[in-house]
Amino acid sequence: MKHTPRKRFGQHFLTDTAVLDAIVRAIDPQPGQALVEIGPGLGALTDPLLARCERLTVIELDRDLAARLRRRTQLQVIEADVLTVDFHELSRQQGQRLRVVGNLPYNISSPIAFHLLAQVEAIVDQHFMLQKEVVERMAAAPGDKDYGRLSVMLQWRYEIENLFEVPPEAFEPPPRVDSAVVRMTPRPEPADVDVALLGELVAVAFSQRRKLLRHTLGRWLEARGFGGHFDVQRRAEEVPVAQYVALAQAVASPSTRPEKTAPEGAVRVR
Repeated sequence: MKHTPRKRFGQHFLTDTAVLDAIVRAIDPQPGQALVEIGPGLGALTDPLLARCERLTVIELDRDLAARLRRRTQLQVIEADVLTVDFHELSRQQGQRLRVVGNLPYNISSPIAFHLLAQVEAIVDQHFMLQKEVVERMAAAPGDKDYGRLSVMLQWRYEIENLFEVPPEAFEPPPRVDSAVVRMTPRPEPADVDVALLGELVAVAFSQRRKLLRHTLGRWLEARGFGGHFDVQRRAEEVPVAQYVALAQAVASPSTRPEKTAPEGAVRVR
C-alpha cells in the first residue's frame, strides 16, 4: 500500500539504509528488553529493531499506519498521540523500564521531550532523530550560543550525547532542515529538586538573554525574599546547570525564606 506523507503529522520517512543501520547499532537492542518506538511510520526502523529484539511496542497517531502495523504479530500497537501516553503504566505492563526510540515529528519534539522528562523514572534510555538545531540546544554547554532553557531542563536529569548528523536526502519527503540522532540517558542519582520551580527559574533567567541576570532572575529572587547568595552579574548562558539546580534547591529551602534570618556570613543576591 502506498502512503502519502501527511503534513499535519510532520511525516518525513527515513529511507537511507546506512543511517538506519547506524541508528540500530547505537541503540543496540537486545532480546527481552522493553522497546517502545514513537512514530514508526512505514516501519523502516521497526523492522531492523524487531530483528534484534523480537517484540516491540509502537505508538502511532496516524490511523492508516496503525492499521497496517497491527498486521504484524510481534508488535503491540498503541494508536494515540504520544503526549497522552502514560509511560509509567506502560512500564508496569512490561514489567521493566523502557527503552524509547523514534524519528520524532519535529514540530512537537520539545513537548515530547518534556512529556518523557515527567516520566523519566520509567525509562532506561532514549534514542531520537530530531532536528539538528534542537539536538545542539539539548547538548549545548554553558557559554555556547545554543545553551538555553532546553539545555538546562534536560541536562539536570539526562546525560545528552549528540551521536551523528543526518542530511535531508535520507528522508522521503526530505525535510527543509538537517537532522541529528541523540542519546538521552537518565542520570542514576539526579539532584532532588522541585522541577516546576526549576522550570520557572530557568524560564525567567533566559527571558532576556542579552541582559545581565540582575535585570531578570535577580528581580525574581528579590521578589521571593531570597536570602542566599547567587551572582547575578552574569548572563543566563554563563551559568552551569548545576548552579541553576542548586539555586532552585536554595530558593525552596526554609533557610532562605524572608521570615528567616540569614546565617552569619551569608551573601545576598548581588
